[in-house]
Amino acid sequence: MSMILSASVVRVRDGLPLSASTDYEQSTGMQECRKYFKMLSKKLSQLPDRCTLKTGQYNINFISSLGVSYMMLCTENYPSVLAFCFLDELQKEFITTYNMMKTNTAIRPYCFIEFDNFIQRTKQRYNNTRSLSTKMNLADMQTEIKLRPPYQISVSELGSANGFSHVSVGEYKGTGKISAAPHQRLEPVTLPGIVSFVLSLLCGALNLIRGFHAIESLLQNEGEDFSYVIAFFLGTVACLYQCYLFVYYTGWRNAKSFLTFGLICLCNMYLYELRNLWQLFFHVTVGAFSTLQIRLRQPQGKSPDYNV
Repeated sequence: MSMILSASVVRVRDGLPLSASTDYEQSTGMQECRKYFKMLSKKLSQLPDRCTLKTGQYNINFISSLGVSYMMLCTENYPSVLAFCFLDELQKEFITTYNMMKTNTAIRPYCFIEFDNFIQRTKQRYNNTRSLSTKMNLADMQTEIKLRPPYQISVSELGSANGFSHVSVGEYKGTGKISAAPHQRLEPVTLPGIVSFVLSLLCGALNLIRGFHAIESLLQNEGEDFSYVIAFFLGTVACLYQCYLFVYYTGWRNAKSFLTFGLICLCNMYLYELRNLWQLFFHVTVGAFSTLQIRLRQPQGKSPDYNV
């Protein structure tokens, strides 16, 4: 018998489960699939926005959008078009019910467990295909799947030592470059992110102004140290580069943010004689806060464009 067995909603950034159905059976095969669910959850940010994993008697399908992934487990003979229509319906309801701010700032697992009620109702409808009221969308989804079929993940890939790292730089049929592409979109901006961006600009402007003052002082007094000018301008460049890293996705983004923060610390250490402790604390704290926000704002999955 073909049917949907379970479903869950997971945050792409760190694999945090936000909600899940709770009535799946406890057979050996199902327990094995739960392990695959957890393994996939940790790799979502490196995978295409639509994937299928075939595990013998069961299939795991998922779609990702706006930093959230919607995953489902079904029997191997359950129609693919119905599976992705089901996931699309979960996605639309979740986006309508919860704003992205709450999703991005969630800390504890299953903090949206009440969404399970909608998962259960929708699962019952899709397990009784005769009563489905979404038949008008099936043709659109069928066309979408033909034009851009889901990426097929193999169990051997899932268990490999290198995980899915090769997928993130490969070709995904119908979509071209994925996840690691330079034009990869980032998750929506949060209020702390906006604050960190503004403060980084402020620190960059303060460093720039002090740099010009240092040049003026250098021209008036030949004994002044030119290295202070360099330190101020390097601090400006570091602050502006943090703003760039926050707004745009680049390769080795997290490593670059930590190196930039290290440069900010070094510049402020060198400028110790020209700044008081509060000024030093402000610049270093803003640098650390911006680095954290860069780390938290991860790439998002490509937003599905079907049924629009």
